[in-house]
Amino acid sequence: MSKVLVVEDDPVVQAALVHALTDLGHVVLAVGTAVAALREAGTAELDLVILDLGLPDLDGVSALRMLRGVSNVPVIVATARGAEASVVSTLNAGADDYIVKPFSSEHLAARINALLRRTGGAAPASADIVSLGDLRIDLAQRSATLGGAAIALSRREFDLLTYLAQRPGRVISRRELFQAVWGNPYVGDDKTIDVHASWLRRKLGETAAHPRYLHTVRGVGFKLAAPE
Repeated sequence: MSKVLVVEDDPVVQAALVHALTDLGHVVLAVGTAVAALREAGTAELDLVILDLGLPDLDGVSALRMLRGVSNVPVIVATARGAEASVVSTLNAGADDYIVKPFSSEHLAARINALLRRTGGAAPASADIVSLGDLRIDLAQRSATLGGAAIALSRREFDLLTYLAQRPGRVISRRELFQAVWGNPYVGDDKTIDVHASWLRRKLGETAAHPRYLHTVRGVGFKLAAPE
């Protein structure tokens, strides 16, 4: 189940988006200002942001640039601005997709599903099992197996593994992991994630020098991918 943040100041449009996204199976947060959006992006575990450009406190393109400073969450810009210059500047500022109002819920759903597939985001429909190669994670039972053998994981190790497994192949920054898994702001020199990643690798039967599933991307973060 994906968590979507809607950033829209028009209450009628916001309500319509929340209703449509909820019907599609998403968990939806909604705010009406850029400041509130940045606050949510810094504290909430998000799979997608739908961003209007005409916000009352800050232009949407400026808000997008600021958002990119704290998160690499996928962003779909939904706006009435259809000029090519607006599309180009917004995509260059860090948007992943651009949709012009008015649009149908079916059109929006197709854009969301395509983007989540590309970025490895959570599927809109709830799924209790996440599989990656021989790795199988049961979300309901909070258990994991590798090649059919149970893996003994701590609560934090399970949460870290699950967050990465739900975004296969995507490089996740330490900042995002610290906010999503630990629920704290990342201070930049904390070794907590590295220690837990080391423990997790050991339980997956691999090492940093010879990874199979869990890969370190130097200077950025980690990604989980099925062995080639």
